[in-house]
Amino acid sequence: MKKSIALLLLSLSLSGMSAQGSELYGSGLKIKFNDDGSKYLRVISWAQVWSRYNSNNEGTTRNGVPADATFDVGLRRARMLFLSQISPRFLILAHFGINNQNAMASGTGGNEFKPGLFIHDMWTEYKVSKGNELFIGAGLHYWNGISRSTNASTLNFMTLDAPIVNWATIDAQDQFARMMGIYAKGKLSKLDYRMAVNMPFAKNASLNNTAITAASKFNPRNNSVNLQGYFNYQFFDQESNLLPFMVGTYLGSKKVFNIGAGFEHGFDAMWQKETNGDTTVNGMTHLSVDMFLDMPLSSKKDAITAYVAYYNYNFGRDYVRNIGIMNVVDGFASTNGAVNRSGFGNSYPTIGTGSAVHAQVGYLLPKGNSNLRIQPYGNITLQNWEGVKNLDGTEKGWFANGNIGANWLLEGHHAKITTDLGLRPDFNNASGDAKIRPCFTVQTMVYL
Repeated sequence: MKKSIALLLLSLSLSGMSAQGSELYGSGLKIKFNDDGSKYLRVISWAQVWSRYNSNNEGTTRNGVPADATFDVGLRRARMLFLSQISPRFLILAHFGINNQNAMASGTGGNEFKPGLFIHDMWTEYKVSKGNELFIGAGLHYWNGISRSTNASTLNFMTLDAPIVNWATIDAQDQFARMMGIYAKGKLSKLDYRMAVNMPFAKNASLNNTAITAASKFNPRNNSVNLQGYFNYQFFDQESNLLPFMVGTYLGSKKVFNIGAGFEHGFDAMWQKETNGDTTVNGMTHLSVDMFLDMPLSSKKDAITAYVAYYNYNFGRDYVRNIGIMNVVDGFASTNGAVNRSGFGNSYPTIGTGSAVHAQVGYLLPKGNSNLRIQPYGNITLQNWEGVKNLDGTEKGWFANGNIGANWLLEGHHAKITTDLGLRPDFNNASGDAKIRPCFTVQTMVYL
């Protein structure tokens, strides 16, 4: 027994750590069970800590007190992932953690400041073909449709975070962008694909104000399946599809150019009330096309990364959802006189029926004499949701939010600091016109 424990500790100590863009961490924290390393257990852990100063939406309160601006420190993500492959044909993955804990986080069972640790992913997978043409898996999974960004890895974002518009139903009928289901994945020459048949979570009534209204809402009586798929053609270097998590930036270590397209369809996902009082149950259909470029530019090890995606969402009539990531406040003042169409704190109309375009670009500066690498970036999201109205009831039309910032890469993605200035619209003022609200964030991230 003592010998086994000693061997395990030795294996852990010699295995090192791995991530994109790092020479120090080698092949990762991995326990090998045979000489060639084909049978293994890999462990990954990471934490992203945000320190923010946010200009709050009009009418915002914190603990009942008006709050024009707020400073907070929070855990955006704190996760662990275990990946095991004992046979070349079988794989099991377990991924758990917490998200979005700050001083306003609410828990359950009297633990108001302790968000619940929950499973993000838990699936088993079987390799059907001799090559990489077909794998089938089942469980709580992240093999998503719609876009590359809907399958994004949180370990190697180029920007501070995902645009959130990429996760159309996040925590509305899924569990943090995951559903229970069966998926198929594989590679056919340079075409990489993933498809899934899922069951939406039956939690809509408690989270989504699903009382029947003229505007479409999630249907709490939905018993239908959800279909998803994403297909991308990889022109140059081929990306791994061992896991579903798609890389945000390779920091110049690959030459990648992909074009992709995807979909999501829920058959009875939504309902709405008609003018005659009848209830109509509708499906939802979401489509996307995108393009990803990541490549080194010269012998100086500088590199460019660019991504653009177009989304067309149909949730039904006038659906719109305000989202504020890790919101640090809790409500509105009772006499603010605002129309409250962006929500409080840092929220804004993030997802809805209509169209959106998201684009981001970053440049990894040439390598100097130290390990520090600097990668400035910018991104913009243009949105046009039919449920966002002017005061006279007409549609607002296109509006934008965006970010500029830089990654200060101390050891690739394994240890980095991100400084970010975000600008978003606030439609809460009595005139209904957008006021631009800034949010400055410093993220510290360590990934082992």
